[in-house]
Amino acid sequence: MNKLSQKLSQKIDLILDKNKLLKTIIQKIAEHNGKAILVGGAVRDLLLDIHIKDLDIEVHGLMAEVLEKILKSFGQVSLVGKSFGVFKLHGLDIDWSLPRTDSAGRKPNVEVDPFMSVQEAFRRRDITINAIGIDLVSHELLDPFNGQADLQKGILRATDKELFLQDPLRFYRVMQFIGRFEMQPDEELNNICANMNIANISRERIEEEFEKLFLKSKRPSLGIKWLDQINRLKEVLPEVYNLKNVPQEPSWHPEGDVFEHAMQAVDAAATFEYENKYDKLILVIAALCHDLGKATCTQLIDGKYRSFGHEVESEKIAKTLLARITNNIDLKRTVLKLVRYHMQPGALIKNKAGSAAYKRLAGHLVPYANMKMLSQLFLADRLGRNIIKGLPLPGPDLVVEEFVNKVKNLNIFDKPEDALLQGKDLIEYIKPGPQLGEILQEAYKLQIDDDIHDKEELKNIVLKKYLKK
Repeated sequence: MNKLSQKLSQKIDLILDKNKLLKTIIQKIAEHNGKAILVGGAVRDLLLDIHIKDLDIEVHGLMAEVLEKILKSFGQVSLVGKSFGVFKLHGLDIDWSLPRTDSAGRKPNVEVDPFMSVQEAFRRRDITINAIGIDLVSHELLDPFNGQADLQKGILRATDKELFLQDPLRFYRVMQFIGRFEMQPDEELNNICANMNIANISRERIEEEFEKLFLKSKRPSLGIKWLDQINRLKEVLPEVYNLKNVPQEPSWHPEGDVFEHAMQAVDAAATFEYENKYDKLILVIAALCHDLGKATCTQLIDGKYRSFGHEVESEKIAKTLLARITNNIDLKRTVLKLVRYHMQPGALIKNKAGSAAYKRLAGHLVPYANMKMLSQLFLADRLGRNIIKGLPLPGPDLVVEEFVNKVKNLNIFDKPEDALLQGKDLIEYIKPGPQLGEILQEAYKLQIDDDIHDKEELKNIVLKKYLKK
């Protein structure tokens, strides 16, 4: 155990000074001979100089009833299962927990022991970089398993092998830690993860870990490549595993096989700026899935590797992959739209297509995706072609910029062109019903194909055609 560096100590003081209530509660715990210890990811992120959001505080030396009474003196308190010894003070987004031991299984028996040693309390944490604490009064660094040294070396190491095996979800946590922190497991942890049973983890829990991999990593590919390294990629993501050793035409794809291309595209997509986390999640997953169909479509034709129709096949295969890693129906539909049409931007540019082709494409993407999202997938696809393996190209890409400029000039970047005619414009001539809907669809098609911008002109054309019928 050792004193924090001055810089880290100042960060702790800043956190406490910004939250006077938190500071007061910690002082009250100390007055009752308790010890408030910052634990888990917050400590790890402080040591890595990463901005922290969530605080978990473990209180040693106080019975649950005493801690509850202290917290209730500051407001309403909720219990996350009294047997788990975790309290929530309303208005303060912090977990206050007591040292405990957990038995194996999805419904573990929990034994709370407020007087357990720090070493035993931290032993239940998955890996050593998460088994570090900071005494919030003395600023002492509590590091019984040398997690700080592992952080500095870039090593992921199991805190306790037997306890690690009791929770199979930790397999997926290792995967996302590799991508997020660009650290590598030691040989023992690799062996543990290569052989542990992960068959009975719920999809919801797996989804959470994949989301962390895709949203919090600069290089999500590292986590996926690790699955391959320990020979579990075929089990976890068989659709991605099938991309290994699938050749590509070197003149278009100098980076190598389709697996390498997908990994570079995923990492490229992870670096883009997005309006929100949901959009990022969609694009990173779409980058992972966009060429899945090449595994079955690739052929050697006239001395060149071709993958005709792979976008349609990719959409089909992506459905299977998505069912394994997410329950979000809208996300699935959006990803599938992007995968289905990911080849179109390049084709439109190559063929010097007219405005109508761009507008039709924008219409195909609704209601889930738009041309902005498709352009981002197009860019990830283009940047995933670096002959230097393991890294995408830096960009920018002139072909993608041409596509973006075109759709922006047509005002269809964020949404398709608005329909000039609505049902209310034709209701006095045509009764509501399926026929009216069909006519409106035909009107929109005419609007796009003939580049009509005048509402009355389009209305006259449609009515003349309808009345003739």
